[in-house]
Amino acid sequence: MKLHIIDAGQFKLDGGAMHGVIPKSMWNKYNPADENNMVTWTMRSLLIEEGDRKILIDTGMGDKQSEKFFGYYYPSGKTLMESIGEAGFKAEEITDVFFTHLHFDHCGGAVKKDGTVLFPNATHWSTKQHWDLAMNPNAREKASFLKENILPVEESGQLKFIEEKQDIYFTDNIKIKFVHGHTQSMMLPVINYNGQWILYTADLIPAKSHISMPWVMGYDMKPLETLNEKEAILPEAFDNDWWLFFEHDAQNACCKLIKDDRGRIRGGENVEL
Repeated sequence: MKLHIIDAGQFKLDGGAMHGVIPKSMWNKYNPADENNMVTWTMRSLLIEEGDRKILIDTGMGDKQSEKFFGYYYPSGKTLMESIGEAGFKAEEITDVFFTHLHFDHCGGAVKKDGTVLFPNATHWSTKQHWDLAMNPNAREKASFLKENILPVEESGQLKFIEEKQDIYFTDNIKIKFVHGHTQSMMLPVINYNGQWILYTADLIPAKSHISMPWVMGYDMKPLETLNEKEAILPEAFDNDWWLFFEHDAQNACCKLIKDDRGRIRGGENVEL
């Protein structure tokens, strides 16, 4: 197995929304805001070579929305395909696109401006439960589920669903944890990388600072459920010496976990994949 970190660019989100009930005097030390209270985040995907498969986890937001839309998020940096190209691959070589969930900043890059899929030979993976939610969103998530990101994948015939079963294996070396606090049926890949395990945290733990239990995003649909999920998954990750891979942390790609002098789980030193 080989792993390639894929930089799909940066964007900005409101600092208060990203940190929920945590006071700015605390979170601003770790994720500093600009004069408009906006914090810069990254869209960090992972490309996995496993056997004959080349599996891309999430695709960033893409470039097909309007200028008005992008005016809310200030996208910058590399494009998804620039980074995939730098890793030595072409779009035609990707065999699988794995969506942790279908919010625009995680799936938008899979569809081009002309409404066709970017990866013509890839199977695109979601769950039936989450897909149905994305197609018929609640009022709070409606702005995050964009039909132009989703319908072309279904219309291409390249969409398949994963059975929602805890710790089900996607491949021989990738199992899936399902969580429901951020959004219904979000999938977290847990990757056996040459004998060590990596938890791709998606939006359960968007940044290293969010390892702390009360640091739950205001964007989460069920914040108390997110808290319960962190309380279950983080001790498992600590006990089994997993790496955590952060999709949105602009400074930290991954880290191991430690316990402080009060026995609380915290992010340790950053490690290299």
